[in-house]
Amino acid sequence: MNGFSKLTKTEKIDWIVNEYFSNPTEAQQLLKQYWNTDSKLQQLHDEFIENTISNYYLPLGVAPNFIINSTNYTIPMAIEESSVVAAASKAAKFWAERGGFTTNVISTTKIGQVHFKYSGHFSDLTEFFKSIKPKLIEDTKPITKNMEARGGGILDIELRDKTASLDNYYQLHCSFETLDAMGANFINSCLEQFAKTLKSQVESHLNETIDIIMSILSNYVPECLVRAEVSCDVIDLKDKGLENPQLFAEKFVQAVAIAEVEPYRAVTHNKGIMNGVDAVILATGNDFRAVEAGVHAYASKDGQYRSLTHATIVDNIFKFWIEIPLALGTVGGLTRLHPLVKFSLELLRNPSAKELMSIVAVAGLAQNFGALRSLTTTGIQEGHMKMHLMNILNQFEANTKEKDYIITLFKDKAITHNAVVEALDLFRQSNSD
Repeated sequence: MNGFSKLTKTEKIDWIVNEYFSNPTEAQQLLKQYWNTDSKLQQLHDEFIENTISNYYLPLGVAPNFIINSTNYTIPMAIEESSVVAAASKAAKFWAERGGFTTNVISTTKIGQVHFKYSGHFSDLTEFFKSIKPKLIEDTKPITKNMEARGGGILDIELRDKTASLDNYYQLHCSFETLDAMGANFINSCLEQFAKTLKSQVESHLNETIDIIMSILSNYVPECLVRAEVSCDVIDLKDKGLENPQLFAEKFVQAVAIAEVEPYRAVTHNKGIMNGVDAVILATGNDFRAVEAGVHAYASKDGQYRSLTHATIVDNIFKFWIEIPLALGTVGGLTRLHPLVKFSLELLRNPSAKELMSIVAVAGLAQNFGALRSLTTTGIQEGHMKMHLMNILNQFEANTKEKDYIITLFKDKAITHNAVVEALDLFRQSNSD
């Protein structure tokens, strides 16, 4: 198919449904069903990406009762997985009654690199770099002017010798402060200017060839770090379903310890954390793929993939915390374009990037607490399947009467897919006679 991108949206849809679908009319109607009736709003969505044919909706839910640094938040979460919002809400209420969550943004430094090859003597390059470093920064002034006026900008540029890993490979390792912007475009623009200046200066003064491979920010941000934690006396963990707080605390700490040493468990453990993190990232218009990549790299920073959360009992005090790298923004990107992103940020009282880092970290910690509480007590399936029940009923197109009956029937029963389907079939048979 040549020239697809030049077709109108209608022409693209016509080609797709006729080329790939057995019922083109039905497929076309489905796509149009998800168009926004407001033409201006639909055009806005169409222009977010290329080759748009429809909108793909995810539920936007909220988790109330989060006390973070003594402030009450209702957190927006965009996610399709059942039980995530419920688990976060339950954990938020639990800890709100015990003082809430505390956070500390440890650092907000972001990294970018210019990767290049150079075949001359490293000692010559090192001495020359020292002399041209001020010029590298000076040549970016048109790019950094506005960021510097707000208190951000370039923090440092280092020349790094990577020839032990790859022949003739060097890099400029650059650090930045981008304040409330995620900063990808700012960082990449600076890096590309560094590369131009470096190449021209080296080739004109050292008479050596320098081959710029690429200039790009890194989504590994171990120095853009936030810590969130909860703590209380072990006895104060007592709650409905937690009648023996000492036993619960000990099993909880052991469960976290397992995720710290067993990668097979750690991956699922951290996935649960990211259920909470990604849901808030999506709701606030940030890049969840960048966050995921950076977080999982951080979980492997010591050579083995480990838990992002930690727990201890010391002097009868239960403490549970997370340290997680999060490069986020509350300006730029979709934050002022997508109406529901604007809504979500206003719901969070229009946080700064640092405040959003704290909120996101807390969402991940709360989600992990909820999961581990279930795993170490009733098991994960009891709560999950209750939330999944409606999905099963919708899959079999149950009507309101059927839903009410099945929900009541399974109020105090174990929920399995087969059991729900059998009960629904029997109910339908008895009501068809």
